Amino acid sequence: MNFIFDVGNVLVDYRPMQFLTDLFSNKAIAEKMHKTIYKSAEWLDMDRGLLTPEEAIKIYCTREPDFQPEIHQVMQNVNSMFTPKPATINLLPKIKESGHDLYYLSNIQYGIRDVLLEKHDFFNLFTGGVFSCDIHYIKPSPEIYRYLLEKYSLNPEDCLFFDDMEENVKAAEKEGIKGVLFTTAECVLKFM
Repeated sequence: MNFIFDVGNVLVDYRPMQFLTDLFSNKAIAEKMHKTIYKSAEWLDMDRGLLTPEEAIKIYCTREPDFQPEIHQVMQNVNSMFTPKPATINLLPKIKESGHDLYYLSNIQYGIRDVLLEKHDFFNLFTGGVFSCDIHYIKPSPEIYRYLLEKYSLNPEDCLFFDDMEENVKAAEKEGIKGVLFTTAECVLKFM
């Protein structure tokens, strides 16, 4: 069996609102930055690898000129938000030792991808994977699942996909992959 993991909120924490409320003592500013940055089309375009952070910052600052310092602060500190989830990470060697291959499939930007791969050696346990920025498709687009399957010659029926977002799980299932909605590491244990 091939175990395919999403990265954000499965292998590492991804909690933008928590990150923003830690960064800014003013809740209104945190909410404004959440809407301006994380809920923007530009954030998704960075995930698709179609826009650099520098290009996005210019757009955000043009759109919200009164919040330029806050926008820069968020974008300079964005990588600090991604901290490993030990309960899931600790399962990876056990899955591998039991004869299963590990893959990742994640919507992520170039800069964040590079920092994660550099900082976290647990990625060395993976046979391979796909980051959205490298192929310009994001989940739940069917193309990203098909790309992973084709790149590694995987039979979808031999794959389990763990993701914290139901729409991504359903999209995987449409491609013949068994999807599992990730809530805690316990949901992975059932398949080991």
